[in-house]
Order: sequence, then C-alpha cells, then structure tokens
Amino acid sequence: MDSAAVFPASTDRLPVRPRGVGLEAGAPLTRIHTLPEAFALAGAELAAAELRLAELVQSEVAVVGAIGAYLAQAGGKRLRPMLTALGAGAVGHSATPGLLCVGEMIHLGSLLHDDVVDEAADRRGKPAAQHVFGNAGVILTGDFCLARAVLLASTEGGHLTVTRLAEAVTAMAEGEVLQLQRAGNLSTSRAEYVETIDKKSAALISWCAAAGAYASGAHRHAEALARYGREIGVAFQITDDVLDYQPGTGKPVGQDLREQKLTLPLLLAMARVPGLRERVERGDDVQGLCDSVRACGALEDALAEARARVEGAIAHLGVLPAGPYYDALVILGRHLVDRAT
Repeated sequence: MDSAAVFPASTDRLPVRPRGVGLEAGAPLTRIHTLPEAFALAGAELAAAELRLAELVQSEVAVVGAIGAYLAQAGGKRLRPMLTALGAGAVGHSATPGLLCVGEMIHLGSLLHDDVVDEAADRRGKPAAQHVFGNAGVILTGDFCLARAVLLASTEGGHLTVTRLAEAVTAMAEGEVLQLQRAGNLSTSRAEYVETIDKKSAALISWCAAAGAYASGAHRHAEALARYGREIGVAFQITDDVLDYQPGTGKPVGQDLREQKLTLPLLLAMARVPGLRERVERGDDVQGLCDSVRACGALEDALAEARARVEGAIAHLGVLPAGPYYDALVILGRHLVDRAT
C-alpha cells in the first residue's frame, strides 16, 4: 500500500541543517523536537539522494527508464531514504546518496510488481504503470529496480549490507505470497496478519534503518536500529490499514475490503460486531462495512497497538548516543502513527 504522503511533498522548502551539527568534538549537542527539524537534519542527504534516484531508474533500454521514471517522478513518501540517512547519522556514518536510494529502489520495484499482481487501477494519483506500458515491461522493470538496488548495496555498503538486504527481499517475496494466499480468508489469525506485514513491509524498513550501521561495521548499533525499524515497520503498516477506513487519504475508502485484504481493524471489528463477518463474506456495501468498523472502536484500538510498537521500537534505540539523530528517529517513529489522527 502506498497511501497519502507521510511527509512534506518536497524537502527543498525546509531549512537545511549542516550534517552532523552539534556532533563535533567538544560541541554541545543540538537537540531537535519537530518533524521539520528532523527533515532539516537530513535535508542535504535527501536532496542528493533524490537526484541520484532519478539517475538510477534510467537505463540504456529506453522503455525501462521511462517506466522507472514514471513511478519515481510521481512522488512518494521517501520514508526509506530518510531512515537510512538518520540511522547512518546516529552512528556517525556518512551514507552515500546511492546507499540512501537502495531501499527506495527496492520499494519502487515491489510497487511495480504489486500493481500488476493486484490489477491496480492507479498509483500515486496516476494510472498504474501497467496500464500505460503493459504488464510485461512493468514486471521486468521491477526486476531491473531490484537488481540495481542489490548492486548498489554491494558496492556502497559492503558484504554484510548486501547480505542483510537479500534477507529482507526474500522476506518481502514471502510476505507477498502469504498475502495472496490469505486474501479473502476471514479465518486468518492476528498472528498470521502480523507475520504477513512483518515480512511484506517491515523487513525492508528494518534494513533501511540499519543500513548505515551495517556499512560502517557498527554491529551493536545495527542490531538496535534493525529492531527499531522492524517495529516501526509493523506500526507503519497497521496505520496504513487504519487510514484505509478514513477519507482524505487520496484513495477510495475501503480499498483493502474491496481487494479482500484482512487487516487489523477488520480483525478487531469482526470480534466485537455480531454478524460483521457474514456481511463481509456476502460482499455487502463497502461503505456500510467501513461504518461498522469505525463505529466499534476498532480503528482506535489498532492505532493503540501501533503506538505501543513504536514505543517498543524507541526502547531499542537506548544504546545509541544522545543527540539530534536519536531525537529524529524518535520523532519519525511517533509521526508514522500520529499521521492517522
């Protein structure tokens, strides 16, 4: 799912703080308190990564570049480069623009594949790429994005970095298959739901948070950042599932219900609303089903679980040094849930 923007549409309007401010020997730490400040902290890196991403989606094969640019230029949250920049800064590592782009390239490739599998009508406010370029070209361009990302991780991050990335991409593929298998199965358990989103969404977010630490050899910090990323990744997906029931996100309300995706809000609602499961099985009016889910408090309870996961994620950051990058990771994690309120 690629829901409404999490962050400002462009970082070039934010004040850019020089990288590492307050981290020089003997200098007082500059603490930050807001999301714009967190973006400003990584502003220069994110701007460089955006330029690098435009280069990376290009190819000697013109149609590959056209398909890659079609999706990349449509925008997106850029959560993954942001996490890589902040995680690297937290361990004192200067991540290259290419390393910041690895997670986004994997994400782009997976979106191209997902839209073909899901027969999606649109993506980021435009017709989904397969409606413009055809299924075959889009699937193969998705493969191109994945392959280029793995090459980048190897050349700009080293052996451990690319090994952990391969593990994350393997988990993503498994998660996609699990989601397909469980679509429409209203007997899917809460544990199975979490397993699916942990593999499908959280595995890559975990890698992005820890990528700079993997590349710099900061193994203890890498483990902490990976655990942080895993927990906020699950929280991020739960929040997206809540947003599916709320208007104003840029996509039709109840899209997950239409696609027969069992999410936490629906699981919670079916446990407390008599007859709701039968109504879902019959394919009742989606708007009415959404109203029932909202009315029973399932959205609030799902967000409460997401917030608890974020606080657990933040606890893993305790091994990191205090300072602006630690602050930014805390602020970012909490914002990923607060955006739904």
